[in-house]
Amino acid sequence: MSMDFETYAKEGKAFINLVCEELDIPVDKANKVVRVILHALRNRLTHEESFDLLAQLPVSLKGVYVDGWKFNKDNSPIDHMYDFLEEVRKEDVGRSGYDFDNNLKAKFAVAVVLKTLNYIVSENEMNEILSVIPLTLKKFLKDNIAGKGITL
Repeated sequence: MSMDFETYAKEGKAFINLVCEELDIPVDKANKVVRVILHALRNRLTHEESFDLLAQLPVSLKGVYVDGWKFNKDNSPIDHMYDFLEEVRKEDVGRSGYDFDNNLKAKFAVAVVLKTLNYIVSENEMNEILSVIPLTLKKFLKDNIAGKGITL
């Protein structure tokens, strides 16, 4: 089997382009937003669940997901949406005031990235991801994934 790096790049670019369109931001900012949100999510998934998610990600997003991963760190559950948003801001070292300056903006970005993720992972995997995020964020995301629109 040969490695087709062009195809790998196209899959990752398609994901980023969807995020760009939904958030109406340039590619460089979308790349950062995706990285930050994937890392915040990774920090809350069990290692087993992270590997399940990784198996379904395009190769280029796999690299983004594992970049800087501290595998020996315990991933504790989180109960409130705003705690998850703080996790997102923590991952956006030094730029969170610009990228996620208020909860509405951060919530919208999380919704867009997870909604886009829903296009490339199985329904079962998405349900597993939704099972580890706070109930308020889960309901918000389920509504948006179901096509009710991203409502803030």
